[in-house]
Amino acid sequence: MSLYPNDDTVGFIAQHRHEKVHDLALQALRFKEVDMPFALQQIAGWQTACQKLPRWSNTEGVLYPPHLSMEQCSSEPTALYKAEVAGKGESFADLTGGFGVDASYISAGFRQALYVERNELLCELARHNFPLLGCGHVEVHNVEAETFLQTMKPVTCLFLDPARRDSHGGKTVAISDCTPDVSALNELLLQKAETVMIKLSPMLDITLALKDLPAVREVHVVSVNNECKELLLLMSGKPVHERRFHCINLTSRGRQSFSFTPEDEMRAQCTFVSEIRRYLYEPNSSLLKAGAFRSLAAHYQIEKLHPNSHLYTSDTLYEDFPGRIFEVKETVGFKKKELKEMMASLKQANLTVRNFPASVAELRKRFRLAEGGNIYLFATTLYDESKVIVKCEKI
Repeated sequence: MSLYPNDDTVGFIAQHRHEKVHDLALQALRFKEVDMPFALQQIAGWQTACQKLPRWSNTEGVLYPPHLSMEQCSSEPTALYKAEVAGKGESFADLTGGFGVDASYISAGFRQALYVERNELLCELARHNFPLLGCGHVEVHNVEAETFLQTMKPVTCLFLDPARRDSHGGKTVAISDCTPDVSALNELLLQKAETVMIKLSPMLDITLALKDLPAVREVHVVSVNNECKELLLLMSGKPVHERRFHCINLTSRGRQSFSFTPEDEMRAQCTFVSEIRRYLYEPNSSLLKAGAFRSLAAHYQIEKLHPNSHLYTSDTLYEDFPGRIFEVKETVGFKKKELKEMMASLKQANLTVRNFPASVAELRKRFRLAEGGNIYLFATTLYDESKVIVKCEKI
């Protein structure tokens, strides 16, 4: 694949970039002067960027990598959040540059910036794209992260996004299985930067990660539209007196956030109930991943349905709750006659299962219930171990 296509290829990309890539591939023989593999890669990349990276898709001339790199790169909302966390300073280095999305946003806050990537093609794309995106001050280095780290000058902020796939293409979730292994490089990383930011898989066990990286002082659990996307660990060489968790959910309506410490969670008073109040609260995915259960209840003065249900209730409406809020219309025991009557009046509903002995699929089949509509049903367990279905409307 040539990085700089001929005029026929450029014209083809501009003319057909709104069309389906699969359909275009079937017409390849009609366009003999077009570098079709390159054109299809650019069209697919641009279409992905329209949803994932609006700033990039709106910048003329940006070139896109193969599908896997587009799949693995950060979205614009998460990259902007990392730039906010990194702040401003003198110097920044991204040791696992990839497609360059994180580097492009984070580097805006630093006078000097380095992009390091072992893949030669991605480096060529970075050299081409960075000036177009206003990141002309970013130096590109085609070298292994571990090699560059040994001789680099110390920087204000160091960023790593270790590769999370094994040699067979499978996803990995343990730090030691990622490349580079940041746990093995821990001491050297802390020598080379005032702050080290590590992006990890949301599937990672946070407790195990913190044992491997004891210098972590902040954990950011970042979700987009209630889908957990990444864990950010911030380390420094300073002693860790308090480790704070930040639970972030980025939505089209704005940001939901909640912060706590493990000590907060241990000390928090949490009341469990066997009765559903007027409102039902479902924490967002970042809170569930971080384990902010008791501290959340204490902060909002709401009651928890069961230690394992992770749903909350109250008679007072807390509109700033970081998650979904519902007004309860009816609560029915799972094997009660009233349940059959309630379900008979419903043809469709949004169904969620929390700490319940049946799956969503099983319940839908049992009650012949289609998905969707304005009604929300929660199948869950209360503190007295009773099984209930809660009928709600979203606020």
